[in-house]
Amino acid sequence: MPFYAGQTVTAGQMDRVQPTPYEGAASGALTSTTTTYADIPGATVTLTTKAANATYVAEATLDANVVGTSPTILMVGRLVVDGVADTGLAIKGMVVADRATISGRWKGTLAAAGSHTLKLQGALTSALAGGGVWQQTDTKLQVTISEVV
Repeated sequence: MPFYAGQTVTAGQMDRVQPTPYEGAASGALTSTTTTYADIPGATVTLTTKAANATYVAEATLDANVVGTSPTILMVGRLVVDGVADTGLAIKGMVVADRATISGRWKGTLAAAGSHTLKLQGALTSALAGGGVWQQTDTKLQVTISEVV
């Protein structure tokens, strides 16, 4: 949405000029022992865009606690946008029982105006007894929406 010299700018247009931040902090832990992705409780942002083709930048901080160990299995976190998994993963090796804060960053476009849901999910790359726990403590999703394209 470009602005032109001499154009009368509406309040609705000005409302979309500033990027809008959102945050969804985890409200509980998620234990992952299989390759089946599950939602991390509370690490969800639901928002409404006013214009088509709004862009998002999603940044995740994931508190990964390795319980079971394996030299080949990974804890993986992903972003899901309106029910579709985004590309790219946040990854934690499971070689030793430890705990680390990992991060992920995704960019994309929300093609239609209206309600959108972005959320974090966790899983393992292979089944593992004990698995890993996505802890509530430092797990959160931060999303910035820009509607001026």
